[in-house]
Amino acid sequence: MQTDKILSQIWRDVGLPDDCLNAMEFLGSDAVLPSSFDVTRAASAAIAATGLAAALLWRERSGTMQNVRVAHRHAAAAFHSESFLRINGQWAPREWGDIAGLYPTANGGWVRLHTNFDHHRAAILALLGCDGTRAMVAAELLRRDSFVFEALAVEANATVSAMRSFAQWDALPHAQAVPSLPLVEITRIGAAPRPAWREGAAPLSGIRVLDLTRVIAGPVGTRTLAAHGAEVLGITGPGLPSYGIEDLGRGKRQAQLELTTEVGRAQMKALLAGADVFVQGYRPGAIAAHGFSAEQAVAIRPGLIVASLSAYGAAGPWAGRRGFDSLVQTASGFNHAEAEAYGQDAPRPLPVQALDHATGYLLAFGIMAALYRRSLDGGSWQVRVSLARTGHWLRGLGRRHETIGLPPQANEDVVAFLEPSDSGFGRMEAIRHPALLSDTPAILVLPSVQLGTHAAVWA
Repeated sequence: MQTDKILSQIWRDVGLPDDCLNAMEFLGSDAVLPSSFDVTRAASAAIAATGLAAALLWRERSGTMQNVRVAHRHAAAAFHSESFLRINGQWAPREWGDIAGLYPTANGGWVRLHTNFDHHRAAILALLGCDGTRAMVAAELLRRDSFVFEALAVEANATVSAMRSFAQWDALPHAQAVPSLPLVEITRIGAAPRPAWREGAAPLSGIRVLDLTRVIAGPVGTRTLAAHGAEVLGITGPGLPSYGIEDLGRGKRQAQLELTTEVGRAQMKALLAGADVFVQGYRPGAIAAHGFSAEQAVAIRPGLIVASLSAYGAAGPWAGRRGFDSLVQTASGFNHAEAEAYGQDAPRPLPVQALDHATGYLLAFGIMAALYRRSLDGGSWQVRVSLARTGHWLRGLGRRHETIGLPPQANEDVVAFLEPSDSGFGRMEAIRHPALLSDTPAILVLPSVQLGTHAAVWA
């Protein structure tokens, strides 16, 4: 499916005005990323949806529609921006846990371990009963059945997926539940008056975003909102680890709150009372347990946009399961299908964390679509996306055998897309925002900083 058709489908599915689609232009070849799946076009379409939504909001504010362009090579680079980061002149290495990855098992299957966070690593080693060397982990897993070990890991709150083929995934009750929800779910959940736009020179000027997300998908979404002018305040708990903050934290302020205390919850309520958007990416139910469910949040702040992302979606037996892009790829058939396409026995991941990045941009798109609806009709709104639903969408775009033999993007291929900044980590160069708007260029004004750098207050 051509990229403009993919974009049109995303756009129309949430009911945005058709005439905006005429303002969109895609540049260059759409065969960039090496995969049997249509990852390049998916990247360009998801990013374009955010740029076009920002242009629509600008039209609501100013009366002027602007043009939007996305270059396929730039979009592809943005879909693994965490891989293309230069700090003080040196390319930063990828962050992977020392025992993370794919391992063969006794039943002829495979499991993927996600161990980037220490507590996930410890949970897996406790299940295996061995020390933390790759050799010992591999030896233990060769004695296990992949599906039995996955079930044990889920019970232990460890982050593990057994590899499945598409046929095996499709046979699961959860896989049958995933398509029951929209790719981008937008629901009115409360009454509120129609707000006035605050003054500003960008589509999201004056919009305050409270960001409780980590890892890739959520931070990509909120970074996109920051690029179009939103004030984004990232909130983490003291001691909680983060991933890729150097790249994903650009454009945001970073604060910490302890939601297990009354003081922390009171501060959170005060922040919510002044927010326009509340985004969270924790396991379903985790934030609600502290008193900040969607319903509770809009009671504190009528007119709030409450956005959430999850690994496996809000419906089905796996709805509460922990997960990350690599785990969802493995569980839902992508690693198996990609390996078959390349004629190899070992599982093969997609060339980028495509589920994470696509879901992040779709999250930002959904939030901007909800802001558009709020500007017309008022109300409080809920936006929901998930990695598994995004995977179902990507799979539905079809296969591209002509892109299988392409080389991966290398450092030298993306230098033209880098922008410099003085960050909390040194002089940094990172992939600039890939949606180019003719009148209000996207820009990440604030540099990335260490977690907890700022006070938990609105600027």
